[in-house]
Amino acid sequence: MSNPSSKVIITCAVTGSAHVPSMSEYLPITPDDIKHQALEAAEAGAAILHLHARNPEDGRPTPSPEIFRRFVPAIAAQTDAVINISTGGSTRMTLDERLAYARVAKPEMCSLNMGSMNFSLHPVAARMSSWRFDWEKDYVEGMEDMIFRNTFRDIKNILTEFRDYGTRFEFECYDVGHLYSLAHFIDIGLIKPPFFIQSVFGILGGIGHDPENLSMMRATADRLFGRENYHLSILGAGRHQMSLVTMGAIMGGNVRVGLEDSVYLSRGVKAKSNAEQVRKIRRILEELSFDIATPADARAMLGLKGRDNVSL
Repeated sequence: MSNPSSKVIITCAVTGSAHVPSMSEYLPITPDDIKHQALEAAEAGAAILHLHARNPEDGRPTPSPEIFRRFVPAIAAQTDAVINISTGGSTRMTLDERLAYARVAKPEMCSLNMGSMNFSLHPVAARMSSWRFDWEKDYVEGMEDMIFRNTFRDIKNILTEFRDYGTRFEFECYDVGHLYSLAHFIDIGLIKPPFFIQSVFGILGGIGHDPENLSMMRATADRLFGRENYHLSILGAGRHQMSLVTMGAIMGGNVRVGLEDSVYLSRGVKAKSNAEQVRKIRRILEELSFDIATPADARAMLGLKGRDNVSL
């Protein structure tokens, strides 16, 4: 969608399910840590908070609504930021497990991966010298033989169910084919504009981090949807985070940062919090004369139903 006001939405993905605690001592794994880091990120300028849950005992990703309830309502009580509940979970979860809390919360936004795919960080395991918890090594190495599942029927059923809740989506597109899958669901009437497309670069199994790929994804989305009908956001995984999201903003897009996507702030320097990444990209954007979207701006831009209509 064209952005005449030059306002950029910052999404912060607070913890995710791909990184394990041994990759960074700063990765939030307890409900209190997730809450604290999410609130700090919102205060720093994140208009949208993308949330996963973890077992507080060992940091393992969990779909448990009980665990989500230990931090999501508290976040909602202390910030107006848009709360976005993942439906991605992890490759170890069933579809019903991944949807469990979103079905209860009926949030303003959920993430939705636009296809089944290989999704792996397994090469990282060879670079790890020690592991904090005994589940982590098998979890990371096991990604080599795991598939993230979202079939066309899965996606259709999610869109149909959540349409009744008034929930809108962060459509996660890891490759050009995912844009065409999104176009299919638009063509059959299950998705209406404005669309929020999260283009993801640098995940093994998806499109690479080359800058030319960002131009290709942007041009393809323009051709399929018309720029007036969608808002693009950019996610650069790992060390490509800041450079790609900055390029994306210059191309008229929005940005996503957070410890789900990268545990680093700069080369060799770990981010001590999600807020550090938010503050960094905010500074870069403001120095480029962009305005940072507030939660109210994000709601208006994305056509969200508002906080009063959720069950967090």
